[in-house]
Amino acid sequence: MMSVNKVILIGNVGKDPEVRHLDSGVAVANFPLATSESYNSKSGERVTTTEWHNIVLWRGLAEVAEKYVTKGRQLYIEGRIRTRSYDDKDGNKRYVTEIYGDQMTMLGNRADNQSSPDQGGAMQNSGATSTPQVSQPDIEEPEGDEDLPF
Repeated sequence: MMSVNKVILIGNVGKDPEVRHLDSGVAVANFPLATSESYNSKSGERVTTTEWHNIVLWRGLAEVAEKYVTKGRQLYIEGRIRTRSYDDKDGNKRYVTEIYGDQMTMLGNRADNQSSPDQGGAMQNSGATSTPQVSQPDIEEPEGDEDLPF
């Protein structure tokens, strides 16, 4: 029996990545990524909901994130979802859901991200090689109540 665990996100970085290096020298980066969707309510109000995702990058991608990813930057992330558990200081079991990124593309233009020399570059965890830039799809939103998600 086959199964698939694939996540694709386009969102904005919530805070600068926290990068640490394990004893073996492997880099690990963690940061939140926000994705938002908007729709018109029955009363005609524009409603926006934001979902926060915990992103984890390893090795080469973590090093790229350390150098170039900053709060507010728009990213395209491909990876897989992972849930882990731990016991907090009071002995309660806690669960954390994270996105382990396998590919990352920095989106936006030079005016948005002047500090990065690698604009729109795509990276993969296998050594941060360049691939074609992924652009955000053009989505037209319908008018009226027919755009409600339920």
